[in-house]
Amino acid sequence: MTQSPLLYLQSGGPTSVLNASALGAIEAARRKGQPLLAARDGLAGLIQGRLVDTSKVDEAEVSRLFTLPGASFGVSRHMIAPYQEAPQEWQAVKQVLERHGIHHLLINGGNGSLGCAARLTEFERYTGYPLNVIGIPKTIDNDLLGTDFCPGFPSSAKFLATLMREVALDMNSTDLQRVFIMETMGRHTGWLAAATAAARQNPGDAPHLILLPEAAFDPLAFLQKVGQCLETHGHCAVTVAEGITGSDGKPVAESRHDQVYGHEQLGGAGAWVAALVRSELGMTAHVAQVDCLQRAARHRVSEVDLRMAYQAGRVAVEWALNGVQGMMTGIVRHPGTMPSWQIEPVSLVDIGDQERRLPPEFIDAEHLDVTPAFLDYLRPLLAGEAPPSYGSDGLPDCRSIAWPSV
Repeated sequence: MTQSPLLYLQSGGPTSVLNASALGAIEAARRKGQPLLAARDGLAGLIQGRLVDTSKVDEAEVSRLFTLPGASFGVSRHMIAPYQEAPQEWQAVKQVLERHGIHHLLINGGNGSLGCAARLTEFERYTGYPLNVIGIPKTIDNDLLGTDFCPGFPSSAKFLATLMREVALDMNSTDLQRVFIMETMGRHTGWLAAATAAARQNPGDAPHLILLPEAAFDPLAFLQKVGQCLETHGHCAVTVAEGITGSDGKPVAESRHDQVYGHEQLGGAGAWVAALVRSELGMTAHVAQVDCLQRAARHRVSEVDLRMAYQAGRVAVEWALNGVQGMMTGIVRHPGTMPSWQIEPVSLVDIGDQERRLPPEFIDAEHLDVTPAFLDYLRPLLAGEAPPSYGSDGLPDCRSIAWPSV
């Protein structure tokens, strides 16, 4: 058995279960007697050589990763370009890896991060240094190919559906005609917005309309539905995905533009829709931009999500030590009355830098809601609770872990 250390890093945005994958990787490495280092602040920290030694933290402290939200090692949005575009970064990474004798790299991230992982599978070809790369899926957007769901999505979905169900009771408590708009994350996909449909317990429950990026926004059809909803219920609750587009295929709102697809910062779609309601219907709409709350809410985590996030990290280490190369720990569903999931290998080159959008069969014919097929997919992912540890102040114990630098 080689004693070459493994290197783990977190990349992209945090999730409420991201640290569970880190725990799975650390515990698997300890069981194998292998050292595991981690990069501070993702790929940016790797390039700069800012590493920590997880073996210097005791087991009880490390176990707190299971209930700790955020990214314990820090993340960044920095990606390593192809070798031809950034040879100096590849050489910088080589120097860090050589210095510590690292030949196994575990990248825990979304489609951009795993696209980077796919490029790094050619590390030896371009630098002469042997490197085995394994990807671990993670993103609340749920837009990765090759996996039934992305760790982080079920918990965010559960949080959003809970909020919508609670807001519905608030709206039902008054006789005022009200329009409520919840804007979700999701970038160019509508998985998170669609998840609020799980809030419904009876026909006619909120959300009454769901606006998705996969269906071009039709203002006239939308306004007509809002009017009908106000007439029927006295109020209207709308979920808006941040990436909804007009008939030209462009997002209706961007808070920061970027020429590179996927690097722009979306946000403001809810306010844009509210302005339309105000100008055309003469009504004020309350807008809730949930923003990073939906990825930080560890108190509303899905047990399925937490368990599979842990397994994805654990299996990644086992594969790396067994010589598996260039794969992502994909999550596969085995259907049944009680679905189950297992981890299977998916080639990084087949899924990196690609985007899984809501399929047509999950979107209703009017493009203003989801279908029962989507809810059949979603509901098993929301199952189970895994409450965090609470401190003496009555709040979740979210003390950070002090990771010693190498």
